[in-house]
Amino acid sequence: MNHPARFSGGDAGRKRKESKWKTGLKQWLAVLPFVALGFIGTAVFVIYPMIKNIIISFQDFSIMPNATNEWVGFDNYRAVFEDPNRRFLIALRNTFLNTAVTVPINWFLALFFAVLINARFVKYKIAFRTIYYLPIITSWIIVALLFKYLFADGDGGFVNFLLHKQLGLLPEPIAWRSNYWTAMILIWLFHIWKTVGWGVVVYLAALQGLPKELYEASLIDGANPIQQFWKITVPLLKPITVFVLINLVNGAFGFFPQVYFITKGGPMDQTQVIPSLIYMQAFEQLKFGPASAMGFMMGLMVFLLTYSQMKKFGRQRMF
Repeated sequence: MNHPARFSGGDAGRKRKESKWKTGLKQWLAVLPFVALGFIGTAVFVIYPMIKNIIISFQDFSIMPNATNEWVGFDNYRAVFEDPNRRFLIALRNTFLNTAVTVPINWFLALFFAVLINARFVKYKIAFRTIYYLPIITSWIIVALLFKYLFADGDGGFVNFLLHKQLGLLPEPIAWRSNYWTAMILIWLFHIWKTVGWGVVVYLAALQGLPKELYEASLIDGANPIQQFWKITVPLLKPITVFVLINLVNGAFGFFPQVYFITKGGPMDQTQVIPSLIYMQAFEQLKFGPASAMGFMMGLMVFLLTYSQMKKFGRQRMF
């Protein structure tokens, strides 16, 4: 027995689906000219280099014309780990050490300065915000030259002159870039001073969006500023803190100008990090295969780290 109403209802549902599909297609076609440039740029400058880097990591690659670029499998990866000087392992250690040292300090200073500037008794907030953000927009080379002067060897460096000649705190001037730990401290100071302003601005924007009624209610209940900070400010800023920490970790993994412009990996490649080692292997020693292998492994580590953190970040809510 036929049921005309049922068939007509099915036709209506199918037509609605087709209508939605056509509407969605029209919308995509309408915005395509505006997003096409972004897609093309991503394909040319991100996806293609990424795929090319993976291919080169399995080749004996040469930039010479008509080079055969023989397929060598995992030989480049083995060469990275079998290096008698252990440069990749040293760079890997330094990368994690940089992350462990600079991320907590950078986060604490960013939150501390943001809360301080946001305090009611502080005037000229825009001026302070500009001062803290100024190092971000300053050229890495200019800041590196400044730090090289400040921490120059002998009494010619301002820091040595101050600590040795003026204050007498040092028995002799420090050769900052000739010793592993002093060179690492110099790199960390350089990185923190250059990047802490970004976190300050992000936290300032978040602090100004916090509900004021919570603080007013806590004052009525007798809470002091320290209790307000730990019981209200810190919990409400948790999603922003996760966002800031993810970016700080990614920035710590991407150390390059911090090392290249200050120590160039010295002394004896002891301060190398993965990006600076990749650059020197590829563009100074022309070993593109091992450099690409290191680049792929570093990209994989950053992806796994970021993905795991972003899953947590995606479940956070501001209020």
